[in-house]
Amino acid sequence: MNAMQWIDQNRDTLVGAADQVWDYAEILYRETQSAALLSGMLEEFGFKVKRGVAGIPTAFVAEYGHGGPVIGIMGEYDALPGLSQDRVPYRKPLQEGGNGHGCGHNLFGVACLGAAVAVKQAIDAGEVKGTVRFYGCPAEEGGSAKVFMVKAGLFKDADLCLTWHPGHLNQVSAANMLATAKVIFRFRGKTAHAAMDPYNGRSALDAVELMNVGANYLREHMISDARIHYIITNGGGAANVVPDFASSMYVVRAPKNSQVMELLERVQNVAKGAALMTGTEVEVEFGTATSNILLNDTIAEVLHDKLEVVTPPQFDAAETEFAAQLAKTFPKGSFETSLMMAGREGKQAAESLKRKVLADNVMPLVHDEMIFPASSDVGDVTWVVPTGQVTTACHAIGTPGHSWQLVAQGGMSIGHKGMLYAGKVLGAAALDFMQKPELLQKARTEFEARTKDSPYVCPIPDGVKPPLP
Repeated sequence: MNAMQWIDQNRDTLVGAADQVWDYAEILYRETQSAALLSGMLEEFGFKVKRGVAGIPTAFVAEYGHGGPVIGIMGEYDALPGLSQDRVPYRKPLQEGGNGHGCGHNLFGVACLGAAVAVKQAIDAGEVKGTVRFYGCPAEEGGSAKVFMVKAGLFKDADLCLTWHPGHLNQVSAANMLATAKVIFRFRGKTAHAAMDPYNGRSALDAVELMNVGANYLREHMISDARIHYIITNGGGAANVVPDFASSMYVVRAPKNSQVMELLERVQNVAKGAALMTGTEVEVEFGTATSNILLNDTIAEVLHDKLEVVTPPQFDAAETEFAAQLAKTFPKGSFETSLMMAGREGKQAAESLKRKVLADNVMPLVHDEMIFPASSDVGDVTWVVPTGQVTTACHAIGTPGHSWQLVAQGGMSIGHKGMLYAGKVLGAAALDFMQKPELLQKARTEFEARTKDSPYVCPIPDGVKPPLP
């Protein structure tokens, strides 16, 4: 039985699990029910499960087989706050202010589970030898769980890792994402009556605002691919009281870890300057961080082959109409933005998609490395083990990321079809690497060549722990 057959035969089980995780919609290290569901399913399929790995209650590793090669498949299952949405093509929260799977991770984890169990079937049938390992990865959205899992050594004996992400297109991910670091700044000053004796106060809020001004002046003097984002997390309690405490959170992004650290140092100096100007003190707390993506052409070629062999799903009239209704709510230019990742090779294929709302073809393999202005903790895994990933069409072309429109599609047949397709592709690719040791060695050789002069350095300092609830 091949991977495709097993996933087809267990379609209802996988779709049911994806919908259950969609219903749970648990965020940032709170994915208790989702992790329990997926780990429990793997246990029932005969996998040995280790829960609470890397000091994270909702992270787990499930393994089946013996000896090498060890093929890892990474799955995610965290949601986002404030994106609760029903399965309809117009805004309708199921719970005001509730959570929703605005990045499709309910599909993400289950497709990877399906791929892992399909490989298990092949091991049982004697078609391949080795070990398949499912990494249950929580808190990708701002929690950097995989980085902590890398630091805990959970990937050190894996020979290769595969993963995917719900997307607009059926395509191998050939983009370098941005490295990132999240830092919290806490300013402490001196309270005073804002009308009677403001001269005795030292405003922590002034320090926060002056820091923001200084950081904004940095934008002209940093590389164009870098980003600085911030929010004020505490600005005081009453307008007539000089606040003695205020805080902000900053996220710095750039194509390389070294560039992030250089820019972050400049931001920290701005914070020190703001404290000096206001007579306050500043405390800096390092939060989380992720590395950029290290691509592997060998794995990309295998994944692209499987995208074509499996063939993408076709969407019916009802699904197309649903997507068309949603498309009317998309921001201007979102369709064109979605096709940016097609690259020069995919220009002709992208043109044909302008007449459609759902992608039903496989995009050409992109050979020019591009920078995608987002970040993922998958990046850190790519620096310690050869890794590849794909996207499959789980939502309409142009669907904004982290949106209610994406949530709606992730809980219905559009998302389900893309999920099952991804599971088959990952399962088939894993079997290829298990059956062909020369292919596995080629991926390893490429990985070693790319990391020889730039070995991995974890972007999270020692002593920093996962930001658990």
